[in-house]
Amino acid sequence: MKRADWVDLAIAAALTAGSQAEILSAHDVEHKPAAAISCLVITAAVAIRRRVPILTGALALGMLVVQQLAIGDVEHASAVVVLALAGATYSLGAYAPPIPARIIGGIGAAAFLAVAIAKDKPVGDLVFVSLVLFGPWIAGMVIHVRHTRVVTLERQADELEQAGARRAVQAVEDERARIARELHDVVAHAMSVIVVQAGAERMVLPPEQTSTRAVLEAIEHTSRQALGEMRRLLGMMRAGEDEMALAPQPSLEFLPDLCDQLSRAGLPVALEVVGEAADIPPGVDVSAYRIVQEALTNALKHAGPASARVTVRHHPGELEVEVTDNGRGAEQLPAGGHGLVGMQERVAVYGGQIHTGNRPAGGYAVHVHLPLKDLA
Repeated sequence: MKRADWVDLAIAAALTAGSQAEILSAHDVEHKPAAAISCLVITAAVAIRRRVPILTGALALGMLVVQQLAIGDVEHASAVVVLALAGATYSLGAYAPPIPARIIGGIGAAAFLAVAIAKDKPVGDLVFVSLVLFGPWIAGMVIHVRHTRVVTLERQADELEQAGARRAVQAVEDERARIARELHDVVAHAMSVIVVQAGAERMVLPPEQTSTRAVLEAIEHTSRQALGEMRRLLGMMRAGEDEMALAPQPSLEFLPDLCDQLSRAGLPVALEVVGEAADIPPGVDVSAYRIVQEALTNALKHAGPASARVTVRHHPGELEVEVTDNGRGAEQLPAGGHGLVGMQERVAVYGGQIHTGNRPAGGYAVHVHLPLKDLA
């Protein structure tokens, strides 16, 4: 048994003892044995008021009607019984399903009022008893509705939180798959070069260099196999994405076109390139472009009336990219948005650093450092 059950049992025992003492000491009760039994049923039912509230309410209201019909106004002789009846009707409204609670409570109230009117009870007594007995029933139903609403809202909040967590995980997976699709072209090109160079070198080798020829044949054969596997893998990853598969490979050299496109869409963008471009690995080139694209897209969607600036700085061994706007700041990024997730994933691939947040002068900034060395 739960703690609440023990509490109800103790309350029922106290009510039973009190009501029996009142009935036995009363002088205006004609049928004391019947009154004592009916009161015992009502007070004992309180012990199960949470577990089976429908049975508790039915027993209490049924005994009340029986008392009015065959025994007399027992509630006048025992205030404790009135408390037990109030507790039983409250439990009926608060813990029972709404429809059974309304049916049983309505039948009990109608039967009590019919008997009271038939016996010509005083209107004042009738109103008082009705309020004392059936007021808790109505209050219980109101509380039940509010509790159900709170539970429903909590469940919906949990479901939304879980859905948000699932979307976040899915966003990471989708972004990683997108990165893999884009970097495949970079790796495939490098492996194609290996195949071509190994084959070309093998063809010009003198016949006596058999060991070198065998090594080059092995390199060419293994590279072709790996390239074929990569193409099959990409075919599965790009299922249904033929348009993207035919799109040109993203690159920093296309930033002017991207900035012009965003400017025409309503976000004036200024582009600044500092330093001369070094030998940027193709994968870093793709990721840097995508980071700028995502940052500008966020600014276009959420910064409000604003302008943006893209700065690309070429340092020895490092590429620095900064995208700033003069919009609404951190509030421009909606809850549950996953653009930042994609940027973080791309930076993490190359062991870089990303800093995002409000600017002191207003607006939002995305600041990225991508290393160009030690990528092997």
